[in-house]
Amino acid sequence: MKKFALLLFLLNVTILFAQKEISGVVKDNAGAALPGVNIIEKGTNNGVSTDIDGAYKIKVKEGATLVFSYVGFNKVEKAATSATINVVLAEEGGQNLQEVVVTGTRTAPRSNTTTALPIDVLSSKDLTSTGQATFDKALQYKIPSFNTVQTPVNDATSLLDPYEIRNMGPSRTLILINGKRKNLSSLLYVQTSPGRGETGADISAIPTDAIERVEILRDGASAQYGSDAIAGVMNIILKKNTNGGSVTVRSGITSEGDGEMIGVSLNNGSTVGDKGFVNYTVDFSKVNLSNRPGKVDAAGDAGDFGASLSDVQAFLAKKPDAGNINGSPETAAAKFLVNGGSELSETSQIYYNAAYVYKKVNSFANYRTPYWRTLSDYPFLKDFFGNGTPTSYLGYVPTFTGDLNDYNGTLGYKSTKNDWNTDASITVGGNTQTYTVENSFNRSGIQDADGNNVYLENSPIAFKPGGTSFNHIVGNLDISKVLSEKVSIGFGSEIRTETFEVTEGDKASWDGIGADSFAGNRPENSGKWNRYNLGAYFDVAYDVTKDFLVNGTVRYEDYSDFGGATVWKLSSRYKFADDKITIRGSLSTGFRAPTLHQIYTQKSQYSFVPGQGIQVSGIINNVSPQARQLGIKPLDAEKSTNITVGIGAKPSKNFNFTIDYYNIKVEDRIVLGDKVETQFGTVAWFENSFDSRTSGLDVVANYSNIMLGTGKLGFNLSGNVTFQNERISPVKSGNFGQTLESLMFTSRPDTKWILGANYKIGKFDFSLNNTYFGKTTFNQDGLNANLKTEFIPKIVTDLGINFSATDKLTLALNVNNLLNILPEWKFVAENAAGTTLLNDPAQVKNQFNLITFNGRYANTTYDGSHFSQLGTMFNLSLNYKF
Repeated sequence: MKKFALLLFLLNVTILFAQKEISGVVKDNAGAALPGVNIIEKGTNNGVSTDIDGAYKIKVKEGATLVFSYVGFNKVEKAATSATINVVLAEEGGQNLQEVVVTGTRTAPRSNTTTALPIDVLSSKDLTSTGQATFDKALQYKIPSFNTVQTPVNDATSLLDPYEIRNMGPSRTLILINGKRKNLSSLLYVQTSPGRGETGADISAIPTDAIERVEILRDGASAQYGSDAIAGVMNIILKKNTNGGSVTVRSGITSEGDGEMIGVSLNNGSTVGDKGFVNYTVDFSKVNLSNRPGKVDAAGDAGDFGASLSDVQAFLAKKPDAGNINGSPETAAAKFLVNGGSELSETSQIYYNAAYVYKKVNSFANYRTPYWRTLSDYPFLKDFFGNGTPTSYLGYVPTFTGDLNDYNGTLGYKSTKNDWNTDASITVGGNTQTYTVENSFNRSGIQDADGNNVYLENSPIAFKPGGTSFNHIVGNLDISKVLSEKVSIGFGSEIRTETFEVTEGDKASWDGIGADSFAGNRPENSGKWNRYNLGAYFDVAYDVTKDFLVNGTVRYEDYSDFGGATVWKLSSRYKFADDKITIRGSLSTGFRAPTLHQIYTQKSQYSFVPGQGIQVSGIINNVSPQARQLGIKPLDAEKSTNITVGIGAKPSKNFNFTIDYYNIKVEDRIVLGDKVETQFGTVAWFENSFDSRTSGLDVVANYSNIMLGTGKLGFNLSGNVTFQNERISPVKSGNFGQTLESLMFTSRPDTKWILGANYKIGKFDFSLNNTYFGKTTFNQDGLNANLKTEFIPKIVTDLGINFSATDKLTLALNVNNLLNILPEWKFVAENAAGTTLLNDPAQVKNQFNLITFNGRYANTTYDGSHFSQLGTMFNLSLNYKF
């Protein structure tokens, strides 16, 4: 018994002395100490927490593994192989943002502080903290040079709002997912609103919970990535985590009691075998209609439609808004995304990602009032009781339903051999949109061989007007090597094939005038078109010294439909003052190929004509017989010259700022011109119309880790100021008036600033963001030439409160547009004649009616505004971690 006790004592002593003490400091990715971090010896209950300085000490067994965890940050595991282990925790869903960025270079990735180009990096937490329901709207309140606003006139544009960086239009920003090109949307914007004549990738389709971080290169990058990268590149990096999955339930409503939103999202991951991973996201959401109609002016409507004032007043007494419905449409969405990879060996791996999104949107055309579509003209529109007795006729409102399918996927292989890095991949992607029009009719007086009306009283009331689709297949081969401490190179090629299709509508939707509100695609305007292109690039980076970097790229691209283009880029960076100050700059040329949408779209279009209500006009494409008769030339690529000069500074670990000047010249800019009276009717067309110049300043500053009580306070300020955004050459054909000029150059804020503050204390995280939307101006169609409209600068305030109830459960309340700020505009005189006009109340009222469709679009005007008209929105979410 004594021997056993002695043996047990010696065993305990051995175990005691087999333990070792580990100490260190835990910081966040900004270099600030993190108090209260949990450190656990894996597989045991042995644990400690960091103190106010982020320091810790723990005794563990030999061979132990330490697990570091903290609410809102990714877990980190470290083997206890040394006596001192310092750890940096990254915000949840992201990496250490000071580590590396992969966008903007084709050689070896570099740290965020050593790139030669301005790159914004947003973490998943940055995006979700906005409380916005979709990715594109989150960017609106995080990136000053990024702008997107819901269009006042919906129909097909309700499926995707136009967005842009630096006022350059959606088609001049290249979207990448994990470094690979995302497919364009099949939608071409044809309404008289910002984004007219453009198309872009559907970034709203990407589920926010699937995103690890977003890298936004604010510089022209056609030489590195090819067409479309004139304004910049947005690279969306997907989550890779295999643990720490979560489910989020979201709800929301506007202060007007409409726009109810409900959503649920699941993000999770797991290991696959010994060396593989998979991360997946499933997201479902539903947003109800928000309606912000204006009060219609009776005299204006009576004049537009040739109706008696008494008839108009009688109807408006029942429906002051004339039954119009505009605002935010009803939207349902289902999003699925998977991201994964596996190591095949120590030097090779495969990777893959795939996404599928389905969206269904219900919106409305302008209400057809009984004095617009009169009962005497269309007696078959009578409403009846069950006994066949006619009731009063109140008109009708056509409905528009859009179904969107968007998909993309990449399969790739990476290997390293003799220090040569090879990345080969194939990417597929596509977007399809189909439309349905209901509660409408074809009012054409077409007669058959027997003299009977084919439509009118025989017309169907539901139509399938067809749709559009776009898809691409992209093959990439990228090779790079670090040749020495000073030189690294990269080269590669891309082959891409694109297909655009216009689907024919049913005959009743296009025959004659076609379906009232949205005519279908005619057979002669429908079809499928394809092209391919082949590109190759070479990139070299030379570290002249550890502080001085020079990077150069050249690229050649050849298209099957309009030929080739050679572009280049030269960038440099110099650091000094112990890396606290960085001077950087770049000079590059670029190009943007006309999209297949712009080359081949030909259609009839219903649109508002001031003083005439809704009229039908058309778009003819550049390869049609009609274009030849009118002498319209085929489209060519846009060419650009980009200059960027900037400075970055980090005077202390808690304070940093960057200031970057940019100057972008675009030659042969592709424009959808004004409607022109021709022998083919009132039509518009695309052309390489003129040259433009856009210049401005981007500012980003952060100050963090200010101790306030037991919590930490941080501030961030970012802004964009536009110096010049204008046409700098004559218009080639003359079909580009003041309305289009203002839509292209002044319809986005001339300056935009975001001032944010966040305060973390205990289990609470508070954020307050103020977004300043600067002035925008419009010269609307129909407006007197001596006037313009100016949207008054406004500040929109957003409040966010996060409460970490437990390590697993977090509640978040966001109040967007806390003070219920709405767009507000005024008339501005261009000259003395305009001042005289503004002194006449009758003339002012007439001008107001002309640009708002007699008050139907009073908040935004028919052509748009600088931010949303929905006012205050309340959003509540619950996140539970597994």
